[in-house]
Amino acid sequence: MKVRPFEEVVASHGATVLRVCRAVVGASDAEDAWSETFLSALRAYPALPEDANVEAWLVTIAHRRALDVGRARSRRAVPTATVPDRHDERADPAARDPDLWAALQRLPLKQRHAVAYHHIAGLPFAEIAIILGNSPDAARRAAADGIKALRTHYCKDEAS
Repeated sequence: MKVRPFEEVVASHGATVLRVCRAVVGASDAEDAWSETFLSALRAYPALPEDANVEAWLVTIAHRRALDVGRARSRRAVPTATVPDRHDERADPAARDPDLWAALQRLPLKQRHAVAYHHIAGLPFAEIAIILGNSPDAARRAAADGIKALRTHYCKDEAS
Protein backbone atom coordinates (compact mmCIF):
# COMPACT_ATOMS: atom_id res chain seq x y z
CA MET A 1 0.00 0.00 0.00
CA LYS A 2 1.33 3.42 -0.93
CA VAL A 3 1.47 6.13 1.75
CA ARG A 4 -1.02 8.94 1.14
CA PRO A 5 0.36 12.42 0.52
CA PHE A 6 0.31 14.52 3.68
CA GLU A 7 -2.03 17.05 2.05
CA GLU A 8 -4.70 14.32 1.81
CA VAL A 9 -4.22 13.50 5.50
CA VAL A 10 -4.78 17.16 6.39
CA ALA A 11 -7.88 17.35 4.20
CA SER A 12 -9.31 14.11 5.63
CA HIS A 13 -8.65 14.74 9.31
CA GLY A 14 -8.33 18.51 9.64
CA ALA A 15 -11.88 19.01 10.91
CA THR A 16 -11.50 16.30 13.57
CA VAL A 17 -8.21 17.79 14.75
CA LEU A 18 -9.79 21.25 14.97
CA ARG A 19 -12.68 19.87 17.08
CA VAL A 20 -10.19 18.26 19.47
CA CYS A 21 -8.22 21.50 19.73
CA ARG A 22 -11.39 23.51 20.40
CA ALA A 23 -12.44 21.05 23.09
CA VAL A 24 -9.09 21.32 24.86
CA VAL A 25 -8.22 25.05 24.58
CA GLY A 26 -11.37 26.75 23.33
CA ALA A 27 -12.09 28.54 20.09
CA SER A 28 -9.63 31.40 20.63
CA ASP A 29 -6.49 29.22 20.60
CA ALA A 30 -7.76 26.25 18.60
CA GLU A 31 -6.28 27.41 15.29
CA ASP A 32 -2.83 27.79 16.85
CA ALA A 33 -3.08 24.29 18.31
CA TRP A 34 -4.31 22.96 14.95
CA SER A 35 -1.29 24.46 13.18
CA GLU A 36 1.11 23.11 15.81
CA THR A 37 -0.50 19.68 15.46
CA PHE A 38 0.05 19.47 11.73
CA LEU A 39 3.58 20.87 11.96
CA SER A 40 4.45 18.12 14.43
CA ALA A 41 2.63 15.52 12.36
CA LEU A 42 4.40 16.60 9.17
CA ARG A 43 7.79 16.02 10.82
CA ALA A 44 6.81 12.56 12.07
CA TYR A 45 4.68 11.43 9.11
CA PRO A 46 7.46 9.81 7.06
CA ALA A 47 8.23 7.40 9.94
CA LEU A 48 4.57 6.50 10.56
CA PRO A 49 3.91 2.80 9.87
CA GLU A 50 1.63 2.15 6.89
CA ASP A 51 -0.90 0.26 9.03
CA ALA A 52 -1.16 3.02 11.67
CA ASN A 53 -4.51 4.57 12.56
CA VAL A 54 -3.77 8.04 11.24
CA GLU A 55 -6.80 9.67 12.83
CA ALA A 56 -5.98 8.33 16.32
CA TRP A 57 -2.36 9.37 15.83
CA LEU A 58 -3.41 12.90 14.87
CA VAL A 59 -5.88 13.17 17.76
CA THR A 60 -3.10 12.22 20.19
CA ILE A 61 -0.80 14.86 18.72
CA ALA A 62 -3.64 17.43 18.72
CA HIS A 63 -4.38 16.81 22.37
CA ARG A 64 -0.73 17.28 23.34
CA ARG A 65 -0.19 20.38 21.18
CA ALA A 66 -3.43 21.94 22.49
CA LEU A 67 -2.23 21.42 26.05
CA ASP A 68 1.07 23.08 25.10
CA VAL A 69 -0.77 26.06 23.58
CA GLY A 70 -2.96 26.34 26.69
CA ARG A 71 0.08 26.29 28.97
CA ALA A 72 1.82 28.93 26.87
CA ARG A 73 -1.29 31.12 27.03
CA SER A 74 -1.44 30.84 30.81
CA ARG A 75 2.19 32.01 31.05
CA ARG A 76 1.76 35.11 28.89
CA ALA A 77 1.90 38.46 30.64
CA VAL A 78 -1.37 40.33 30.98
CA PRO A 79 -1.03 44.00 30.07
CA THR A 80 -2.36 46.57 32.52
CA ALA A 81 -3.34 50.18 32.01
CA THR A 82 -1.35 51.45 34.99
CA VAL A 83 1.55 50.22 37.05
CA PRO A 84 1.10 50.60 40.82
CA ASP A 85 3.41 53.14 42.46
CA ARG A 86 3.33 51.58 45.89
CA HIS A 87 5.38 48.64 47.08
CA ASP A 88 3.43 45.37 46.86
CA GLU A 89 4.02 43.46 50.10
CA ARG A 90 2.83 40.24 48.45
CA ALA A 91 5.97 40.30 46.31
CA ASP A 92 8.22 40.59 49.36
CA PRO A 93 7.84 37.66 51.76
CA ALA A 94 10.14 39.30 54.31
CA ALA A 95 7.70 42.21 54.64
CA ARG A 96 4.78 39.89 55.42
CA ASP A 97 6.49 37.53 57.83
CA PRO A 98 10.15 38.25 58.58
CA ASP A 99 10.43 35.26 60.95
CA LEU A 100 9.29 32.82 58.27
CA TRP A 101 11.69 34.40 55.79
CA ALA A 102 14.54 34.06 58.27
CA ALA A 103 13.68 30.38 58.87
CA LEU A 104 13.54 29.78 55.12
CA GLN A 105 16.95 31.42 54.68
CA ARG A 106 18.45 28.99 57.23
CA LEU A 107 17.55 25.98 55.09
CA PRO A 108 20.24 24.36 52.94
CA LEU A 109 20.09 25.67 49.38
CA LYS A 110 18.54 22.59 47.74
CA GLN A 111 15.87 22.32 50.44
CA ARG A 112 15.07 26.03 50.15
CA HIS A 113 14.77 25.79 46.38
CA ALA A 114 12.70 22.60 46.49
CA VAL A 115 10.29 24.16 49.01
CA ALA A 116 10.00 27.35 46.97
CA TYR A 117 9.59 25.63 43.61
CA HIS A 118 7.02 23.13 44.85
CA HIS A 119 5.05 24.90 47.56
CA ILE A 120 5.23 28.45 46.25
CA ALA A 121 5.56 28.08 42.47
CA GLY A 122 3.57 24.82 42.28
CA LEU A 123 6.05 22.93 40.11
CA PRO A 124 5.92 19.12 40.03
CA PHE A 125 8.90 17.25 41.43
CA ALA A 126 9.95 16.01 37.97
CA GLU A 127 10.52 19.61 36.86
CA ILE A 128 12.19 20.54 40.15
CA ALA A 129 14.58 17.62 39.68
CA ILE A 130 15.67 19.02 36.32
CA ILE A 131 16.25 22.48 37.80
CA LEU A 132 18.16 21.15 40.81
CA GLY A 133 20.06 18.52 38.83
CA ASN A 134 18.83 15.53 40.79
CA SER A 135 16.09 12.89 40.65
CA PRO A 136 12.37 13.50 41.33
CA ASP A 137 12.70 11.41 44.49
CA ALA A 138 15.61 13.55 45.69
CA ALA A 139 13.61 16.72 44.95
CA ARG A 140 10.63 15.33 46.88
CA ARG A 141 12.90 14.41 49.79
CA ALA A 142 14.54 17.87 49.81
CA ALA A 143 11.12 19.56 49.90
CA ALA A 144 9.90 17.26 52.67
CA ASP A 145 13.06 17.81 54.71
CA GLY A 146 12.78 21.56 54.14
CA ILE A 147 9.16 21.66 55.34
CA LYS A 148 10.09 19.54 58.36
CA ALA A 149 12.93 21.93 59.22
CA LEU A 150 10.65 24.94 58.75
CA ARG A 151 8.09 23.44 61.10
CA THR A 152 10.82 22.90 63.68
CA HIS A 153 12.62 26.25 63.36
CA TYR A 154 9.69 28.48 62.51
CA CYS A 155 7.43 27.08 65.22
CA LYS A 156 10.23 27.46 67.80
CA ASP A 157 10.82 31.06 66.68
CA GLU A 158 7.10 31.81 66.98
CA ALA A 159 6.89 30.30 70.47
CA SER A 160 9.76 32.38 71.82
